[in-house]
Amino acid sequence: MLTLTRSVGETIRIGDDIEVHVVEVRGGTVRLGFKAPREVTIHREEVYRQIAEANLLAAQVTADTLGALAAFAPQAPDAPAPDAPTPRVPPAGERSASPEVPAR
Repeated sequence: MLTLTRSVGETIRIGDDIEVHVVEVRGGTVRLGFKAPREVTIHREEVYRQIAEANLLAAQVTADTLGALAAFAPQAPDAPAPDAPTPRVPPAGERSASPEVPAR
């Protein structure tokens, strides 16, 4: 870990595009200001841990859970039931096994 000493109004740079400003020091509390690109996320440690825990729990969704949720998904009017076999459509030019009925 790098340890630096800075006074109020001084800045620390991280790379080319992140600045950390010492805004205020009062008692045992230091207020910092950050300038960084929008794609850089900045969180307090306790918030970061909560986000990481929520992401871990979300990643543990099982197939059973997904199947149960699928039962509530709206179906298109002509869509086959989820467990119904999908009919085979012959490629263009291939003859069907059923006899053709002439048009009248």
